[in-house]
Amino acid sequence: MKTLVRVFALSVFLFIWQSAHAVLEIEITQGVEGALPIAIAVFAGETYTAPEAIETIVRNDLARSGFFDVLDKQRFPQVVVNPSQLDFKAWRDTGVESLLLGKITQAGGDQYRIEFQLIDLIRKKRLLGNVIPAGTKDVRKVGHKISDLVFESLTGIRGAFSTRVAYVSTINRGGIKKYVLQIADADGYNARTIFSSSKQILSPAWSPDGSRLAYVSFESDNSAIYVQDIIQGTRAKVSAKSGINSAPSWSPDGRRLALTLSAGGSPDIYILDLGAKNLKRLTSGSAIDTEPSWMPDGKTLLFTSDRSGGPQIYQVSVNGGKAQRLTFDGKYNAAADISPDGRFIALVNNSGNGFRIAIMDMQSKAMRVISNGNLDEGPSFAPNGSMIMYATADQGRGVLAAVSADGRVKQKLRLTEGDVREPSWSPFR
Repeated sequence: MKTLVRVFALSVFLFIWQSAHAVLEIEITQGVEGALPIAIAVFAGETYTAPEAIETIVRNDLARSGFFDVLDKQRFPQVVVNPSQLDFKAWRDTGVESLLLGKITQAGGDQYRIEFQLIDLIRKKRLLGNVIPAGTKDVRKVGHKISDLVFESLTGIRGAFSTRVAYVSTINRGGIKKYVLQIADADGYNARTIFSSSKQILSPAWSPDGSRLAYVSFESDNSAIYVQDIIQGTRAKVSAKSGINSAPSWSPDGRRLALTLSAGGSPDIYILDLGAKNLKRLTSGSAIDTEPSWMPDGKTLLFTSDRSGGPQIYQVSVNGGKAQRLTFDGKYNAAADISPDGRFIALVNNSGNGFRIAIMDMQSKAMRVISNGNLDEGPSFAPNGSMIMYATADQGRGVLAAVSADGRVKQKLRLTEGDVREPSWSPFR
Protein backbone atom coordinates (compact mmCIF):
# COMPACT_ATOMS: atom_id res chain seq x y z
CA MET A 1 0.00 0.00 0.00
CA LYS A 2 2.76 2.46 0.89
CA THR A 3 4.51 1.68 -2.39
CA LEU A 4 1.29 2.41 -4.26
CA VAL A 5 0.94 5.76 -2.53
CA ARG A 6 4.53 6.72 -3.33
CA VAL A 7 4.09 5.89 -7.00
CA PHE A 8 0.65 7.47 -6.99
CA ALA A 9 2.05 10.77 -5.72
CA LEU A 10 5.07 10.65 -8.08
CA SER A 11 7.36 11.13 -5.08
CA VAL A 12 11.06 11.26 -5.90
CA PHE A 13 13.36 11.50 -2.91
CA LEU A 14 16.94 11.43 -4.26
CA PHE A 15 17.87 15.06 -3.74
CA ILE A 16 21.18 16.78 -2.95
CA TRP A 17 21.07 19.40 -0.20
CA GLN A 18 22.64 22.81 -0.50
CA SER A 19 23.39 25.07 2.46
CA ALA A 20 20.92 27.54 3.95
CA HIS A 21 22.56 30.29 1.89
CA ALA A 22 22.05 28.52 -1.44
CA VAL A 23 20.69 30.56 -4.32
CA LEU A 24 18.05 29.26 -6.67
CA GLU A 25 19.48 30.42 -9.98
CA ILE A 26 16.73 31.38 -12.43
CA GLU A 27 17.11 30.88 -16.17
CA ILE A 28 14.54 32.08 -18.70
CA THR A 29 14.07 29.27 -21.21
CA GLN A 30 11.16 30.86 -23.08
CA GLY A 31 9.77 34.40 -22.94
CA VAL A 32 6.78 36.17 -24.40
CA GLU A 33 7.11 37.06 -28.05
CA GLY A 34 6.68 40.81 -28.27
CA ALA A 35 7.54 41.35 -24.58
CA LEU A 36 7.02 44.89 -23.31
CA PRO A 37 10.14 47.04 -23.98
CA ILE A 38 11.25 48.95 -20.86
CA ALA A 39 14.33 50.81 -19.62
CA ILE A 40 15.42 50.98 -15.98
CA ALA A 41 17.67 53.92 -15.22
CA VAL A 42 20.26 53.96 -12.46
CA PHE A 43 18.77 54.93 -9.11
CA ALA A 44 21.05 57.92 -8.60
CA GLY A 45 21.67 59.64 -5.28
CA GLU A 46 23.87 59.58 -2.24
CA THR A 47 26.13 56.57 -1.75
CA TYR A 48 24.70 53.88 0.48
CA THR A 49 25.97 50.47 1.56
CA ALA A 50 23.98 47.64 0.01
CA PRO A 51 24.88 44.26 -1.47
CA GLU A 52 23.10 45.08 -4.71
CA ALA A 53 21.79 48.21 -6.43
CA ILE A 54 18.01 48.64 -6.50
CA GLU A 55 17.93 49.06 -10.26
CA THR A 56 19.73 45.71 -10.65
CA ILE A 57 17.12 43.96 -8.49
CA VAL A 58 14.26 45.51 -10.47
CA ARG A 59 16.00 44.84 -13.80
CA ASN A 60 16.49 41.16 -12.90
CA ASP A 61 12.92 40.77 -11.60
CA LEU A 62 11.30 42.16 -14.72
CA ALA A 63 13.66 40.37 -17.12
CA ARG A 64 13.12 37.00 -15.40
CA SER A 65 9.36 37.40 -15.55
CA GLY A 66 9.56 36.84 -19.31
CA PHE A 67 7.01 39.61 -19.87
CA PHE A 68 9.54 42.41 -20.34
CA ASP A 69 12.36 43.17 -22.75
CA VAL A 70 14.72 45.27 -20.61
CA LEU A 71 16.96 47.66 -22.53
CA ASP A 72 20.70 47.12 -22.07
CA LYS A 73 22.28 50.09 -20.27
CA GLN A 74 24.86 50.39 -23.05
CA ARG A 75 22.03 51.50 -25.35
CA PHE A 76 20.77 54.32 -23.10
CA PRO A 77 20.65 57.55 -25.14
CA GLN A 78 21.22 59.73 -22.07
CA VAL A 79 21.85 59.66 -18.33
CA VAL A 80 18.77 61.04 -16.65
CA VAL A 81 17.40 61.39 -13.12
CA ASN A 82 14.61 63.94 -13.49
CA PRO A 83 11.78 63.53 -16.04
CA SER A 84 12.25 67.17 -17.06
CA GLN A 85 15.59 66.11 -18.58
CA LEU A 86 14.06 63.46 -20.82
CA ASP A 87 14.72 63.45 -24.54
CA PHE A 88 11.56 61.53 -25.43
CA LYS A 89 12.44 61.08 -29.09
CA ALA A 90 15.88 59.67 -28.29
CA TRP A 91 14.37 57.12 -25.91
CA ARG A 92 11.60 56.15 -28.34
CA ASP A 93 14.21 55.61 -31.06
CA THR A 94 15.61 52.74 -28.92
CA GLY A 95 12.22 51.00 -29.16
CA VAL A 96 11.47 51.52 -25.46
CA GLU A 97 7.93 52.47 -24.43
CA SER A 98 8.38 52.85 -20.65
CA LEU A 99 11.18 54.22 -18.46
CA LEU A 100 11.66 53.71 -14.73
CA LEU A 101 13.55 56.52 -12.98
CA GLY A 102 14.75 56.53 -9.38
CA LYS A 103 16.41 58.70 -6.78
CA ILE A 104 17.89 57.82 -3.38
CA THR A 105 18.22 60.39 -0.61
CA GLN A 106 19.81 59.74 2.77
CA ALA A 107 17.38 60.43 5.61
CA GLY A 108 19.88 59.91 8.43
CA GLY A 109 22.12 57.04 9.50
CA ASP A 110 21.37 54.02 7.36
CA GLN A 111 17.87 55.25 6.51
CA TYR A 112 16.97 56.37 2.98
CA ARG A 113 14.10 57.78 0.92
CA ILE A 114 13.76 55.82 -2.29
CA GLU A 115 11.76 57.68 -4.94
CA PHE A 116 10.73 56.21 -8.27
CA GLN A 117 8.64 57.18 -11.28
CA LEU A 118 7.42 55.13 -14.24
CA ILE A 119 7.15 57.20 -17.40
CA ASP A 120 5.11 56.38 -20.50
CA LEU A 121 7.45 57.55 -23.28
CA ILE A 122 4.80 57.33 -25.99
CA ARG A 123 2.17 59.44 -24.24
CA LYS A 124 4.73 61.51 -22.29
CA LYS A 125 3.00 60.99 -18.97
CA ARG A 126 3.79 59.55 -15.54
CA LEU A 127 2.13 56.19 -14.89
CA LEU A 128 3.43 55.60 -11.40
CA GLY A 129 5.29 57.43 -8.67
CA ASN A 130 6.00 56.78 -5.02
CA VAL A 131 8.44 57.26 -2.14
CA ILE A 132 9.47 54.33 0.06
CA PRO A 133 11.51 54.77 3.25
CA ALA A 134 14.03 51.98 3.80
CA GLY A 135 17.10 50.94 5.73
CA THR A 136 20.18 49.40 4.15
CA LYS A 137 18.97 45.89 4.98
CA ASP A 138 15.65 46.52 3.22
CA VAL A 139 17.10 47.19 -0.23
CA ARG A 140 16.10 43.85 -1.76
CA LYS A 141 12.62 44.12 -0.28
CA VAL A 142 12.17 47.63 -1.72
CA GLY A 143 13.48 46.50 -5.11
CA HIS A 144 10.92 43.69 -5.24
CA LYS A 145 8.16 46.09 -4.15
CA ILE A 146 9.01 48.47 -6.98
CA SER A 147 9.03 45.52 -9.41
CA ASP A 148 5.57 44.50 -8.18
CA LEU A 149 4.18 47.98 -8.76
CA VAL A 150 5.72 48.34 -12.22
CA PHE A 151 4.54 44.87 -13.24
CA GLU A 152 0.97 45.62 -12.16
CA SER A 153 0.94 49.06 -13.78
CA LEU A 154 2.02 47.70 -17.18
CA THR A 155 0.33 44.27 -17.25
CA GLY A 156 -2.74 44.73 -15.05
CA ILE A 157 -1.61 41.69 -12.99
CA ARG A 158 -0.52 42.07 -9.38
CA GLY A 159 3.23 41.44 -9.13
CA ALA A 160 4.52 38.47 -7.12
CA PHE A 161 8.21 39.38 -6.83
CA SER A 162 7.88 39.99 -3.07
CA THR A 163 6.62 36.48 -2.41
CA ARG A 164 8.57 33.42 -1.28
CA VAL A 165 9.03 29.79 -2.21
CA ALA A 166 9.31 26.76 0.09
CA TYR A 167 11.13 23.65 -1.13
CA VAL A 168 12.95 20.53 0.05
CA SER A 169 16.55 19.65 -0.79
CA THR A 170 18.98 17.00 0.48
CA ILE A 171 22.65 16.17 0.64
CA ASN A 172 24.34 12.79 0.64
CA ARG A 173 27.69 12.98 2.37
CA GLY A 174 29.57 9.84 3.23
CA GLY A 175 26.45 7.80 2.58
CA ILE A 176 24.42 9.89 5.04
CA LYS A 177 21.41 11.83 3.71
CA LYS A 178 20.15 15.03 5.22
CA TYR A 179 16.80 16.49 4.21
CA VAL A 180 16.24 20.23 4.52
CA LEU A 181 13.07 22.30 4.30
CA GLN A 182 13.96 25.81 3.14
CA ILE A 183 12.27 29.03 2.11
CA ALA A 184 13.68 31.69 -0.20
CA ASP A 185 12.57 34.89 -1.90
CA ALA A 186 10.87 34.32 -5.24
CA ASP A 187 14.13 35.25 -7.00
CA GLY A 188 16.05 32.59 -5.05
CA TYR A 189 17.83 34.91 -2.59
CA ASN A 190 17.71 34.96 1.22
CA ALA A 191 17.30 31.20 1.52
CA ARG A 192 17.05 29.91 5.07
CA THR A 193 16.46 26.58 6.70
CA ILE A 194 13.13 25.96 8.44
CA PHE A 195 13.74 22.36 9.47
CA SER A 196 16.28 19.62 8.73
CA SER A 197 16.28 15.88 9.38
CA SER A 198 18.02 12.66 8.46
CA LYS A 199 14.58 11.40 7.37
CA GLN A 200 12.35 12.46 4.50
CA ILE A 201 10.47 15.78 4.51
CA LEU A 202 7.54 16.16 2.13
CA SER A 203 4.65 18.37 1.03
CA PRO A 204 5.35 21.83 2.50
CA ALA A 205 2.21 23.99 2.45
CA TRP A 206 1.91 27.67 3.37
CA SER A 207 -0.79 28.97 5.70
CA PRO A 208 -2.98 31.66 4.07
CA ASP A 209 -1.22 34.45 6.01
CA GLY A 210 2.25 33.14 5.15
CA SER A 211 3.30 32.79 8.79
CA ARG A 212 3.30 28.98 9.07
CA LEU A 213 4.24 25.91 7.09
CA ALA A 214 2.60 22.52 7.35
CA TYR A 215 4.70 19.57 6.18
CA VAL A 216 5.24 15.83 6.48
CA SER A 217 8.25 14.49 8.36
CA PHE A 218 9.45 10.92 8.79
CA GLU A 219 11.81 11.84 11.66
CA SER A 220 10.13 9.22 13.90
CA ASP A 221 10.17 6.68 11.04
CA ASN A 222 6.39 6.80 10.57
CA SER A 223 5.01 9.81 8.72
CA ALA A 224 3.65 12.69 10.81
CA ILE A 225 2.30 16.14 9.96
CA TYR A 226 3.79 19.20 11.64
CA VAL A 227 2.88 22.88 11.65
CA GLN A 228 5.79 25.28 12.11
CA ASP A 229 5.85 29.02 12.77
CA ILE A 230 8.48 30.28 10.32
CA ILE A 231 9.30 33.38 12.38
CA GLN A 232 9.40 31.93 15.89
CA GLY A 233 10.63 28.51 14.77
CA THR A 234 8.18 26.72 17.07
CA ARG A 235 6.56 23.56 15.69
CA ALA A 236 3.74 21.28 16.72
CA LYS A 237 2.88 17.74 15.68
CA VAL A 238 -0.76 17.82 14.55
CA SER A 239 -1.23 14.31 13.14
CA ALA A 240 0.67 11.09 13.83
CA LYS A 241 -1.94 8.38 13.34
CA SER A 242 -0.98 4.80 12.62
CA GLY A 243 -0.14 4.39 8.94
CA ILE A 244 -0.10 7.27 6.44
CA ASN A 245 -0.22 10.94 7.48
CA SER A 246 0.29 13.02 4.37
CA ALA A 247 -0.56 15.87 1.98
CA PRO A 248 -1.58 18.71 4.36
CA SER A 249 -3.56 21.54 2.77
CA TRP A 250 -4.70 24.72 4.55
CA SER A 251 -8.28 25.95 4.49
CA PRO A 252 -8.68 29.54 3.21
CA ASP A 253 -9.38 30.76 6.76
CA GLY A 254 -6.24 29.08 8.14
CA ARG A 255 -8.16 27.22 10.85
CA ARG A 256 -8.25 23.73 9.33
CA LEU A 257 -6.04 21.29 7.48
CA ALA A 258 -7.25 18.80 4.90
CA LEU A 259 -5.01 15.74 4.96
CA THR A 260 -4.71 12.10 3.98
CA LEU A 261 -4.83 9.41 6.67
CA SER A 262 -4.93 5.63 6.42
CA ALA A 263 -5.71 4.87 10.06
CA GLY A 264 -9.19 3.74 9.01
CA GLY A 265 -7.91 1.36 6.31
CA SER A 266 -7.17 2.71 2.84
CA PRO A 267 -5.94 6.31 2.51
CA ASP A 268 -8.85 8.75 2.82
CA ILE A 269 -9.42 12.50 3.03
CA TYR A 270 -9.96 14.07 6.44
CA ILE A 271 -10.34 17.61 7.78
CA LEU A 272 -8.56 18.55 11.00
CA ASP A 273 -9.77 21.55 13.02
CA LEU A 274 -6.50 22.88 14.43
CA GLY A 275 -8.14 24.74 17.32
CA ALA A 276 -10.69 22.20 18.49
CA LYS A 277 -8.51 19.22 17.44
CA ASN A 278 -11.58 17.66 15.82
CA LEU A 279 -11.04 15.23 12.93
CA LYS A 280 -13.71 14.75 10.26
CA ARG A 281 -13.59 11.98 7.65
CA LEU A 282 -14.80 12.95 4.16
CA THR A 283 -14.15 9.85 2.03
CA SER A 284 -14.19 6.11 2.64
CA GLY A 285 -13.82 2.89 0.68
CA SER A 286 -11.07 0.76 -0.78
CA ALA A 287 -9.70 3.42 -3.16
CA ILE A 288 -6.61 5.54 -2.55
CA ASP A 289 -7.82 9.10 -1.87
CA THR A 290 -5.06 11.66 -1.42
CA GLU A 291 -3.68 15.15 -2.26
CA PRO A 292 -6.59 17.33 -1.05
CA SER A 293 -6.74 20.97 -2.14
CA TRP A 294 -9.26 23.62 -1.04
CA MET A 295 -11.38 25.70 -3.36
CA PRO A 296 -11.07 29.45 -2.52
CA ASP A 297 -14.59 29.57 -1.05
CA GLY A 298 -13.65 26.94 1.54
CA LYS A 299 -16.75 24.88 0.72
CA THR A 300 -15.24 22.24 -1.57
CA LEU A 301 -12.13 20.06 -1.70
CA LEU A 302 -10.47 18.60 -4.77
CA PHE A 303 -8.49 15.39 -4.34
CA THR A 304 -6.84 12.57 -6.27
CA SER A 305 -8.43 9.11 -6.29
CA ASP A 306 -7.98 5.85 -8.19
CA ARG A 307 -11.59 4.78 -7.58
CA SER A 308 -12.22 4.77 -11.35
CA GLY A 309 -9.25 2.49 -12.00
CA GLY A 310 -6.53 5.12 -12.36
CA PRO A 311 -5.66 8.42 -10.68
CA GLN A 312 -8.16 11.19 -11.48
CA ILE A 313 -9.29 14.44 -9.84
CA TYR A 314 -12.53 14.50 -7.85
CA GLN A 315 -14.35 17.11 -5.81
CA VAL A 316 -16.35 16.72 -2.61
CA SER A 317 -18.18 19.09 -0.28
CA VAL A 318 -16.46 19.79 3.05
CA ASN A 319 -19.77 18.70 4.58
CA GLY A 320 -19.34 15.26 3.03
CA GLY A 321 -21.46 13.48 0.44
CA LYS A 322 -20.81 11.89 -2.92
CA ALA A 323 -17.60 12.83 -4.74
CA GLN A 324 -17.81 14.03 -8.34
CA ARG A 325 -15.17 13.19 -10.95
CA LEU A 326 -13.69 16.23 -12.73
CA THR A 327 -10.98 14.93 -15.09
CA PHE A 328 -11.37 12.57 -18.03
CA ASP A 329 -8.52 13.54 -20.40
CA GLY A 330 -5.63 11.09 -20.08
CA LYS A 331 -5.05 7.97 -18.02
CA TYR A 332 -3.47 9.89 -15.15
CA ASN A 333 -4.49 13.20 -13.55
CA ALA A 334 -3.27 14.00 -10.04
CA ALA A 335 -1.92 16.60 -7.58
CA ALA A 336 -4.37 19.41 -8.34
CA ASP A 337 -3.55 22.96 -7.23
CA ILE A 338 -6.23 25.62 -7.62
CA SER A 339 -5.69 29.13 -8.98
CA PRO A 340 -6.38 31.94 -6.48
CA ASP A 341 -9.58 32.91 -8.31
CA GLY A 342 -10.79 29.31 -8.51
CA ARG A 343 -11.11 29.38 -12.31
CA PHE A 344 -8.35 26.90 -13.14
CA ILE A 345 -6.55 23.92 -11.68
CA ALA A 346 -2.97 22.94 -12.37
CA LEU A 347 -2.33 19.20 -12.24
CA VAL A 348 -0.03 16.38 -13.31
CA ASN A 349 -1.33 14.75 -16.49
CA ASN A 350 -0.17 11.66 -18.36
CA SER A 351 -1.74 11.06 -21.75
CA GLY A 352 0.98 8.71 -22.95
CA ASN A 353 3.82 11.23 -23.34
CA GLY A 354 5.11 11.31 -19.77
CA PHE A 355 4.03 13.14 -16.64
CA ARG A 356 3.49 16.80 -17.49
CA ILE A 357 1.83 19.85 -15.98
CA ALA A 358 -1.56 20.76 -17.42
CA ILE A 359 -4.13 23.49 -16.81
CA MET A 360 -7.85 22.71 -16.70
CA ASP A 361 -10.63 25.29 -16.97
CA MET A 362 -13.07 24.53 -14.14
CA GLN A 363 -16.08 25.62 -16.21
CA SER A 364 -15.43 24.10 -19.61
CA LYS A 365 -13.22 21.26 -18.29
CA ALA A 366 -10.91 21.93 -21.26
CA MET A 367 -7.32 20.89 -20.52
CA ARG A 368 -4.01 22.17 -21.93
CA VAL A 369 -0.59 20.66 -21.29
CA ILE A 370 1.87 23.49 -20.54
CA SER A 371 5.14 21.69 -19.66
CA ASN A 372 7.28 19.34 -21.73
CA GLY A 373 9.16 17.14 -19.26
CA ASN A 374 8.85 13.42 -18.65
CA LEU A 375 8.50 13.51 -14.87
CA ASP A 376 7.02 16.89 -13.93
CA GLU A 377 5.27 17.00 -10.55
CA GLY A 378 3.98 19.09 -7.67
CA PRO A 379 2.40 22.14 -9.41
CA SER A 380 1.96 25.24 -7.24
CA PHE A 381 0.26 28.45 -8.41
CA ALA A 382 1.81 31.86 -7.78
CA PRO A 383 -0.52 33.95 -5.61
CA ASN A 384 -1.39 36.16 -8.60
CA GLY A 385 -2.29 33.12 -10.71
CA SER A 386 0.11 34.09 -13.52
CA MET A 387 2.71 31.31 -13.06
CA ILE A 388 2.86 27.70 -11.89
CA MET A 389 5.98 26.30 -10.23
CA TYR A 390 6.70 22.57 -10.31
CA ALA A 391 9.48 20.02 -9.86
CA THR A 392 11.19 18.39 -12.83
CA ALA A 393 14.54 17.00 -13.98
CA ASP A 394 17.22 18.70 -16.06
CA GLN A 395 20.43 16.99 -17.17
CA GLY A 396 20.11 14.39 -14.47
CA ARG A 397 19.39 16.86 -11.68
CA GLY A 398 16.20 17.69 -9.84
CA VAL A 399 15.27 21.33 -10.44
CA LEU A 400 12.26 23.56 -10.06
CA ALA A 401 10.59 25.07 -13.09
CA ALA A 402 7.97 27.72 -13.61
CA VAL A 403 5.59 28.21 -16.50
CA SER A 404 3.03 30.93 -17.14
CA ALA A 405 -0.60 29.90 -17.03
CA ASP A 406 -0.82 30.41 -20.79
CA GLY A 407 2.34 28.35 -21.37
CA ARG A 408 4.23 31.20 -23.09
CA VAL A 409 6.84 31.93 -20.41
CA LYS A 410 9.12 29.19 -19.05
CA GLN A 411 11.87 29.27 -16.43
CA LYS A 412 14.13 26.84 -14.61
CA LEU A 413 15.28 27.33 -11.02
CA ARG A 414 18.21 25.25 -9.83
CA LEU A 415 20.37 25.26 -6.76
CA THR A 416 23.97 26.30 -7.38
CA GLU A 417 24.67 22.58 -6.91
CA GLY A 418 22.49 19.60 -6.08
CA ASP A 419 18.81 18.85 -6.53
CA VAL A 420 15.63 20.46 -5.23
CA ARG A 421 11.99 19.26 -5.06
CA GLU A 422 8.59 19.80 -3.39
CA PRO A 423 7.94 23.46 -4.34
CA SER A 424 5.23 25.54 -2.67
CA TRP A 425 4.64 29.18 -3.63
CA SER A 426 3.73 31.48 -0.76
CA PRO A 427 0.70 33.76 -0.54
CA PHE A 428 1.14 37.53 -0.82
CA ARG A 429 2.78 39.11 2.20
